Amino acid sequence: MSTLWPYATPGIPDYLFEQLPGIPLSSREVRLLLLGYLRLRPTDVLWDIGAGTGTLAIEAALMCRQGKVVAVERDEDVADLIRRNCERFELTNVQVVQGSAPDCLKTLPHPPNCIFVEGGRSLKTILQAAWGYLPSTGRLVVTAGSLESLYVISETFAQLQVRNIEAAQPAVNRLEVKGNHQIFTAVDPILFSAGKSLNK
Repeated sequence: MSTLWPYATPGIPDYLFEQLPGIPLSSREVRLLLLGYLRLRPTDVLWDIGAGTGTLAIEAALMCRQGKVVAVERDEDVADLIRRNCERFELTNVQVVQGSAPDCLKTLPHPPNCIFVEGGRSLKTILQAAWGYLPSTGRLVVTAGSLESLYVISETFAQLQVRNIEAAQPAVNRLEVKGNHQIFTAVDPILFSAGKSLNK
């Protein structure tokens, strides 16, 4: 149990994470949806590819204390940020790997049950490699923040002949302060979830 987040439920407020300027953070509302699509079990191993600030990795690690999260991040400063955030939440079941996907995936120490991909310079090759590492009951979840990445994901899933696909574009609006006003700001990436087994 983390003293910073002593709850059994996910949904850590964004301000509790250390952040770096210019490094995107998956908002709390989006993380909740992603965790639902990942369908993690207590002992699962999750690969978080392009982990950024480590927000999803940390939420998953808190949920799956008997499992393992491997957070892959190519940038050294950002990888160090993930480590600091893990220390903030007193986590020992997150392993941070500094490396570029898909090349570094073959060196990861734990075979995955689930893989989360959030963009990347080589999104198509990352998805192709990730799909190959999943077991027969594994799950792959990926987000698309642009029309270009949406096309790449759709094309890659078609080439891989993925049949068990779920897709959603949530309409989430968050109250934020802009100047002297409080306004609702949209938080609306497109989520894709694919399972190798039809009942997963």
